[in-house]
Amino acid sequence: MLHRNTRLKQKQQDGGVDAVEKTAAETTPTLVVGPYASGRGASARDTRSSEARIAEAVALGDAIDLDVRRGLVVNLGTVRPSTYLGKGKVEELAEICRELSIGLVVMDCALSPVQQRNLETAFGTKVIDRTGLILEIFGRRARTKEGTLQVELAHLAYQKSRLVRSWTHLERQRGGFGFLGGPGETQIETDRRLIEERMARIERDLDHVKQTRATNRKTRVEVPFPTVALVGYTNAGKSTLFNRLTRSAVLADDMVFATLDPTLRVLKLPHRGRVILSDTVGFISDLPTMLVSAFRATLEEVVSADVILHVRDVAHEDTQAQSADVLAILHELGVDAEDRERVIEVWNKADLLDPDRLAATLDAAAHKRADERPAVVSALAGTGVDVLLDTIERRLATHATSLNVDLDPSDGRGLNWLYETTEILSRADDEDGTIHLTVRVAPERMERVQNRFPTAARVPVG
Repeated sequence: MLHRNTRLKQKQQDGGVDAVEKTAAETTPTLVVGPYASGRGASARDTRSSEARIAEAVALGDAIDLDVRRGLVVNLGTVRPSTYLGKGKVEELAEICRELSIGLVVMDCALSPVQQRNLETAFGTKVIDRTGLILEIFGRRARTKEGTLQVELAHLAYQKSRLVRSWTHLERQRGGFGFLGGPGETQIETDRRLIEERMARIERDLDHVKQTRATNRKTRVEVPFPTVALVGYTNAGKSTLFNRLTRSAVLADDMVFATLDPTLRVLKLPHRGRVILSDTVGFISDLPTMLVSAFRATLEEVVSADVILHVRDVAHEDTQAQSADVLAILHELGVDAEDRERVIEVWNKADLLDPDRLAATLDAAAHKRADERPAVVSALAGTGVDVLLDTIERRLATHATSLNVDLDPSDGRGLNWLYETTEILSRADDEDGTIHLTVRVAPERMERVQNRFPTAARVPVG
């Protein structure tokens, strides 16, 4: 875990808020167990190799600086109702816990409350499952009030059936919501009724957030700027691409869920057009249902976007499986991932490919139909970004209308308005100063342009 310790040391040197003290999670020896089913018990995730899946589970632990001592794959034929694992495997893992002085076991699966309690008793350690770990990560990463509310709502939904807590000896965790907590924090001692009341209050607050977002979107339509949303598997490089396109400084670390709270910036396109670019939370396989539900207000930025950039890490061995997970979540959100006029695949991290794989990737992209052709880029190095911007412009122009507009030389305000509102395709100035423009207008802006310039004429097609 050298890279994790190096990052922690760097945080301490930088003097950030997370460097005030080492939390209990950072000093508690942790075992990550991947009980991966086969046969009838297998899920869609099982298309991945066990090595890739356990590596992802360890990366989730690393995201909150768990002191992971070992990642262990368990081949599972049948899921046991009481302990998830068979008796012999439970005993074997209990022995490993004693040998390594393990204080926390992360099970890369979904455990029932009974299974969790029984494993805690058998291992003599705290046990959390994949859902609990992802919720803990989200709890640590949330920075805005909205993000905190969304994570807390998901946490309470998860905790409704897990009111009996055990192994609460670990210290208070910065952020988070109690899966790894201990003395000094408020324990979940309330009953289901109080939890539901709290959930109802949070949902009311999030409804207010939803209304605010709807108002903001309405304001953007009136400006109006098209919206482009970044989606993709966690750690696919969305934030790095966002920073490259907008020249921003959004956190873009090499870790899962580096971005949680949404970020919006204005992006200028090559032909002077502007769009609102939105960076969103990364997706992951088996993303807890309550998280998708809780973050629906945030993800509505994706649902309402004019163009969606599906960012893929083409250097990752499981890029196809990751893509399938993203498409499944988009479908759950009601987004037609097969809409080629709206969804653009961005094959990122091309700089990590060796020459042969890069050549094969570029060839595969070139042989796709024009409307399905992905943009092969390196957000880190900046290669391919110009092609991506051109692709975005073409997609936005699919339903746009071209107009010829003549302006009096004294109409400087009208000229500026056209530059801000439309895409200028060409300009010619007569000797008397008359300005002849050919502009491309998005459908949602057409009425405003025609109202302001009623003599504007459509450019004949062909």
